[in-house]
Amino acid sequence: MNKQHRAENRAEKKTENRGQLFVISAPSGAGKTSLVRALMERSNTTGVAISHTTRAMRPEEADGINYHFVSVDDFTAMADRGEFLESATVFEHLYGTSSSAVNLILRQGKHLILEIDWQGAAQVRQKLPSTQSIFIFPPSLDALRDRLENRAQDDVETVDKRMSAVFEELSHWQEFDYLIVNDQFDTALAQLQSVVAGQGSDHHISKQMKALGPLIDGLLPQ
Repeated sequence: MNKQHRAENRAEKKTENRGQLFVISAPSGAGKTSLVRALMERSNTTGVAISHTTRAMRPEEADGINYHFVSVDDFTAMADRGEFLESATVFEHLYGTSSSAVNLILRQGKHLILEIDWQGAAQVRQKLPSTQSIFIFPPSLDALRDRLENRAQDDVETVDKRMSAVFEELSHWQEFDYLIVNDQFDTALAQLQSVVAGQGSDHHISKQMKALGPLIDGLLPQ
């Protein structure tokens, strides 16, 4: 075997061992963070890249665990250096995922979950077309508001602001490969696990569009 063939074989092997990237999007309150956390607790083959953000750290959060909390100047400098795979402004704060964090996990052969909004998901899909994307629906708008209010992370004004942005996020559901409804948490988690394991064909958009038609009609104004 000549050197060129050996190099090609090594490249193929490296590609085969590389993990799969998944992006998960949902409107605030749909439960994607809880689903991803539960998925991570049950899997040793899946990693999560910690995003950077300029928003303030909440009391229950820790820097480097939930997010890398940085200043606007530091975030802007990283963006100017081209360090982000994706970045977006969400509720007046900057969010971004560094390319180095993503590549580190994927090179280890682990699947990678990115919790990002539709803007970031679109950027990732454009740069990495092999990305698999998952959209999480709430069971209803009333349930969504209840979850936002009951988690007690935001004041009434912020909850109202998040609810006003729900329709923008929901309107991009057709851009995703897989659709899951987080009504019963354990059921939604099992469905998410099946998608990440490569066994989620039943939840592909091609099969879910008709089944979820009434729900989608109820969530989005005509």
